[in-house]
Amino acid sequence: MIRQGLALVLGLAALLPAWAAPTLSVRDTVTQGAMVRGQTTAGATVTMNGQTLPVSAEGAFVFAVARAYEGQVTLRATDAKGQAAELTLPVAERSFNVQRIDGLPQDKVTPPRSQEVQDRIWRDVVQIREARGQESARTEFTQAFIWPVDGIVTGVFGSQRILNGTPKSPHSGLDIAGATGTLVRAPAGGVVTLWHPDMYFTGGTLIVDHGHGITSTFIHLSDTLVAEGDVVEQGDPIAKVGATGRATGPHLHWSMNWGKVRIDPQLLLPRRDEPAS
Repeated sequence: MIRQGLALVLGLAALLPAWAAPTLSVRDTVTQGAMVRGQTTAGATVTMNGQTLPVSAEGAFVFAVARAYEGQVTLRATDAKGQAAELTLPVAERSFNVQRIDGLPQDKVTPPRSQEVQDRIWRDVVQIREARGQESARTEFTQAFIWPVDGIVTGVFGSQRILNGTPKSPHSGLDIAGATGTLVRAPAGGVVTLWHPDMYFTGGTLIVDHGHGITSTFIHLSDTLVAEGDVVEQGDPIAKVGATGRATGPHLHWSMNWGKVRIDPQLLLPRRDEPAS
């Protein structure tokens, strides 16, 4: 009798479907400077190299790879039953333009600044960090990004100068030439978290939150068409190109971040005919 009961239980168990591990995939190339969007089973948790990532109700998540990151990224998705799936993704290395200039007067390498100017710069830094530090549940980062302005690319992500042996910060974004007053359109939807008309280095500065720590920053603007707290849709006019702050001429500088990690916006855009310089 016991054997018959055991056989019945085992037979019923054989008819039950096996519990499947969560799905786990990425849609973007994993390379230095990249924003990488992924998808998992709804309700699963995801970690990247042990760091827990926010996951949307639909299972979307995102992370970024720093410019100088080398090696691989390990993703792990775990569902409510404890079933797990894992992906190990090698990070493709890129070549960035590095220009060495020696023999410059030292004040051209590290310009002297008054305490008043240094205090102003620090206030700007704090405001930008706060605007980029928000981690909302928005999911516009999943959109296919579009060019914010039409124009020639005059500066690319990751390029760097070494002045008198002192490495300067790598270029943090994408420069696109445009006449003052040219409309800037939202490359993806989001919410405006900062507008400042006159920061020391960046002049007119606008930041849009696309969700899960992904932000776009637009600088050297001559004016804004939105205010902090406004929700913008992809393609909406949000600002005007300018030459404010420490700019040598009118253009749009567009940078992206995942928290403190810099992202190359050009990796997210459809290809255009003109080569990047």
